[in-house]
Amino acid sequence: MEFNDQFLKACRGEAHSHVPVWYMRQAGRSQPEYRELKEKYSLFEITHQPELCAYVTKLPVDQYQNDAAILYKDIMTPLPAIGIDVEIKSGIGPVIADPVRSRQDVERLGEITPEVDVPYVLETIKLLRTQLTVPLISFAGAPFTLASYIIEGGPSKNYNKTKAFMYAEPEAWYLLMDKLAEMTITYVKAQVAAGAQAIQIFDSWVGTLNVADYRTFVKPVMNKIFTALKAENIPLIMFGVGASHLIHEWNDLPLDVIGLDWRLSVAEAREAGVKKTVQGNLDPAILLAPWEVIEERTRAILDEGMKSPNFIFNLGHGVFPEVQPETLKRLTAFVHDYSASKMKR
Repeated sequence: MEFNDQFLKACRGEAHSHVPVWYMRQAGRSQPEYRELKEKYSLFEITHQPELCAYVTKLPVDQYQNDAAILYKDIMTPLPAIGIDVEIKSGIGPVIADPVRSRQDVERLGEITPEVDVPYVLETIKLLRTQLTVPLISFAGAPFTLASYIIEGGPSKNYNKTKAFMYAEPEAWYLLMDKLAEMTITYVKAQVAAGAQAIQIFDSWVGTLNVADYRTFVKPVMNKIFTALKAENIPLIMFGVGASHLIHEWNDLPLDVIGLDWRLSVAEAREAGVKKTVQGNLDPAILLAPWEVIEERTRAILDEGMKSPNFIFNLGHGVFPEVQPETLKRLTAFVHDYSASKMKR
């Protein structure tokens, strides 16, 4: 079958025939086939079996006709390689039994050798490149978000321990940021070498910081990561939740695509001076509303987004488990049909 490169063209701002669409967390929780697998296997067990992981990754593309696949894995995947013991607990999320709380803890962290430490990730990517007719996106967690789990010991509502460490132990903080940046760069480069065609960096919880703290404690390391990855010559995407106030900071970074959550409209991002490709940003909760509401909100986002060729449709965060697969299939078809008819004019 012919390769569908609409997503890659939109990332680069090149002419394309319809607005490309994919969904964060499209592979997983809302799919009955996936829930059946999870009765037998944990997340880590699925990711350690390339054929099974490729099946989960490819399933939503086959079902919804999306314009990109995103590799099924977790941002915690590389952490055991550097000495962080992580367990994904059902209903809780990542839990770390021995959190980092001192400079000595940071100094003990090691380095990742992807071919040795996460060969299953690379094998899955290689396998998917033989199966997919759409681009494969892979991803990594950003240092701040990874640090929040590493320091808190798990999910947090306020990130007080993380911020306290950042303010009280700045030298240890910068060392931790640097170690996580090196891990991320090495990990991502190995995924690109295996065949990943775009990379999304998830800084899911960085919105908890104000602009001044972001500039001081996080932005330098993000600049380091994106500068190092720029040489890979693939689209680089940034995404965070509740981080609209950081849009100017992200716009300065050497990345290609800014993912918006539902709090900031595409028009507002453009008015703020963002000329990069924008990705987003339907509130995932709307997928539980009647179709008339979904269509109305989607049309409004598309009308804003299509004022520039630099636009990719997505959600403002991940798909909820309660969302019906048929809704996502219908939404994808609507985005394709509506945008194609508008772009022909």
